[in-house]
Amino acid sequence: MQDVAVIIPAKDEADRIAATVKAAQELPGTDLVVVVDDGSSDGTGRVARDAGARVVRHSRNRGKGAAMETGAEAARLLDGVDAGGRDQPRHLLFLDADLAETAREAAPLVEPVRAGDADMTIAVFTTTVKLGGHGFVVRLSREGIRRATGWEPDAPLNGQRCLTRAAFDAALPLAPGFGVETALTIDLLRQGFRVREVEVPLAHRATGTDWRAQLHRGRQFRDVARALASRDPAVARRLDRLRGSRP
Repeated sequence: MQDVAVIIPAKDEADRIAATVKAAQELPGTDLVVVVDDGSSDGTGRVARDAGARVVRHSRNRGKGAAMETGAEAARLLDGVDAGGRDQPRHLLFLDADLAETAREAAPLVEPVRAGDADMTIAVFTTTVKLGGHGFVVRLSREGIRRATGWEPDAPLNGQRCLTRAAFDAALPLAPGFGVETALTIDLLRQGFRVREVEVPLAHRATGTDWRAQLHRGRQFRDVARALASRDPAVARRLDRLRGSRP
């Protein structure tokens, strides 16, 4: 059953994207791998194409949410029809570009969606990687999801997710930037879609502690806070008070 499109948002991942693409192609039921080159300044798009992916490029960096939407639309254009002329949309499996060879372990994310037991699955990594941050953004996202829906996820920011096409479409437009995962979870749960976390032995590269890594976490915090503020008036008021207290 060829019913899965893997979508990989990528920016400046030329060193890992080929391994990620090739591993994703091995996943059962996968007949399409789409890499969205989100304004890379290296050879990410070329390397991904050479590895066998369909590549769509943003001329400038538009952020993760926009890259996910672009990849899903590319997959839609390539979806087939059945003998009766009805659309046969693929399930959408989103993977990060730096998973490398571990991407071949993502199959458990697809199984509950294919079986009709979940509308979206979220990965919980069983492989421990040393993190450079202090968990502020994870706690912000987890608490925000709990307040908004009553459900408290273990891995609220994990981008490795499998969705039905219907669930993905119901969440459009996606939140911008790094707020996309938090918003996606809240929006689907509020609409009655079934969301499950699934343990998988995937692994990112280790995150650093230099100024670039800290800047990245600052952007994550900003985007998650914005996503929550647009969905929870209490969070919006709290952010307004913080802004008002600045000198």
